[in-house]
Amino acid sequence: MKVFVTGSGGQLGQDLMLLLQGQGYEVLGCDRQEMDITDLDYCQKVIGAFAPNAVIHCAAHTAVDDAESDVDAAYLINATGSRNVALAAEKVGAKLVYISTDYVFDGMGVQPYHEYDNTDPKSIYGKSKRAGENLVQTLSSKFFIVRTSWVYGKYGNNFVKTMLKLGQEKPLLQVVDDQKGSPTYTVDLARFLLELIQTEKYGVYHASNSEACTWYEFTQAIFAEAEELLGLKFTAKLEPCATEQFPRPAPRPRNSVMEHLAIRTNGFQDIRPWREGLRDFLLELK
Repeated sequence: MKVFVTGSGGQLGQDLMLLLQGQGYEVLGCDRQEMDITDLDYCQKVIGAFAPNAVIHCAAHTAVDDAESDVDAAYLINATGSRNVALAAEKVGAKLVYISTDYVFDGMGVQPYHEYDNTDPKSIYGKSKRAGENLVQTLSSKFFIVRTSWVYGKYGNNFVKTMLKLGQEKPLLQVVDDQKGSPTYTVDLARFLLELIQTEKYGVYHASNSEACTWYEFTQAIFAEAEELLGLKFTAKLEPCATEQFPRPAPRPRNSVMEHLAIRTNGFQDIRPWREGLRDFLLELK
C-alpha cells in the first residue's frame, strides 16, 4: 500500500512516517518546503506522480491565537489547502484522512461530544478547520475525518515538554483547571490512523487517548510520572487557576472531551487511557 503524508515534518507527521516505514509501507511525506498545499496544480502534480492508495492530511495552520488576527492565512491553509489535497487525492482514487480538532465544537457542553453532534466553532482556527471538514466531505468519496485533541509527541513543541521545562525552572506554576480534555500521544493516534486506512469504514471519528483531565490535572500527572520514571526533580509549586486569569486572543473550549462512538460502532479497539500514553512518551524521551 502506498501512503502520502502532508505535514510530514510536524509532530504527528514525523511519528506517522516512522510507523509507516517501520511496517513496510511505501510512503512519501511532504512538508511545506516540498509541497505548497495552497497551490492546487502543484498538489495534483505531486500526489498524481506518486499515485498513493491513501493520503493522510496532517498539514494545518495550528497557531490558534495568530489565526484570530490573520484570518486569511488560517482559511488559506485549513480550507483552501484541504480542498486542494482532497481534489488531488480524489483524482488518483486515494482514500483521504483529514486530521481535525475538538475546536469544531463550542466547548460549552457538559457531556463528551460525539461525532454526530452539531459543530459550532468559536475561534477562527476552529471555523477554518470545520471549513476543511466541509470541503473534504463534499469533494472526497472515500474520506475519514479524524478529530483529535491536546496532541503531544517526541517531535516539536508541546504542553508536556513545556511543563517539564518550567517545572524545573519556576518557583510557582499556575495551570488552568477549568478546561477539560483528553491528552493524545502522537504514537497512539498514528497507530489508529494506520488501522483506519486499511479499511473502508469511512466517516467521522473522534480519536484521542481515552479518559479525561483538566490541564492542571495533566500537569500533576506529568510531574508525578516524570519524577518516578525519569528521576526529575521539580521546584515549581503547582496551583490551579481559572481561564480568565490568562486571557488569550482565541477562546478555548471549556469541554474538549470527545466520545469515541465511531471507534466502538465500527469495531475498532478504543485508544488506551491518556496516562498510559504519557508514561510511554516519557520513557521515549528518556
